[in-house]
Amino acid sequence: MNQAPHASVHSVDRFVFSVPDLHEAEQFYRAFGLDVRREGHRLALHTFGHPHCWAWVHASGHPKRLEYVRYGVHAHQLDALRKRVVTAGIQAPPHPLGDAEGLWLRNPDGTHLQLVAAPKVSPSHKSSPVVAPSVPPGCGAAPARSRAPQVRPRYLSHVLFFTPDVPRMIRFSQEILGLRLSDRSGDLIAFLHGAHGSDHHLVAFAKSHAPGLHHSSWDVGSIDEVGRGSEQMRNAGHAQGWGVGRHVLGSNYFHYVRDPWGSYAEYSHDIDFVPAGSEWPAADHPPEDSLYVWGPSLPPDFITNLEQPA
Repeated sequence: MNQAPHASVHSVDRFVFSVPDLHEAEQFYRAFGLDVRREGHRLALHTFGHPHCWAWVHASGHPKRLEYVRYGVHAHQLDALRKRVVTAGIQAPPHPLGDAEGLWLRNPDGTHLQLVAAPKVSPSHKSSPVVAPSVPPGCGAAPARSRAPQVRPRYLSHVLFFTPDVPRMIRFSQEILGLRLSDRSGDLIAFLHGAHGSDHHLVAFAKSHAPGLHHSSWDVGSIDEVGRGSEQMRNAGHAQGWGVGRHVLGSNYFHYVRDPWGSYAEYSHDIDFVPAGSEWPAADHPPEDSLYVWGPSLPPDFITNLEQPA
């Protein structure tokens, strides 16, 4: 069944966080396969071959912290979103690390959000796999280990945030941002997609004692790239994480790499896609059916928020 278009953010235009040391962050994200650019006292995270900046990383000298999230909006829908924000009384001054563009507000957890008129950078169709060249019988298909190319993600698929109140964040995301629920598991976790077409989740929320950034997820072209990504990060000294496996909700193949601050960057391949105007059959899933179909056991500290003391 099709749904009528409505005012909704269409992309996570940028997520912004701070870390104790930029050099450490630069090494991590370069090893991960991103195009990392120094911009004064911050890093800009790009993907190779794509003009967009997906994230800013600032140096703070303090433990890692989610600073704000910038959402892209179609220009003709910005006024409708502004009206919702004003009616709800949640307008806010710009974040100290941000600018005066667009509309600023705070979500129920107190996190700054910025809504800006911007081109849609979330996908408008399901991502295409990288087609491996055909290898005739009698020849080896796998590259030599020493010649395996670096895995380089193609775009930011989604971001998962911690929240003390998952149902409250679902309501806020639907009523203010115009996002739509894809799937959830009680009050433990929820996944939301964009009305203008997006991957199964543009954002997600996991229950914790405080807000924060759990992981950013980056699209790659094959399950082989997921596996090679996990290996390139182990070789770079980042052996902790979770995967390789396959999720249930979203269906994507995954490997999560633990970063130097206790959060994660995910290699993701073949996630479900929700076309613009369509309705996803959202459901509330039991916990055992909300994480993975196959893969290693979930690390006991995987969903641990280290940004703020418990």
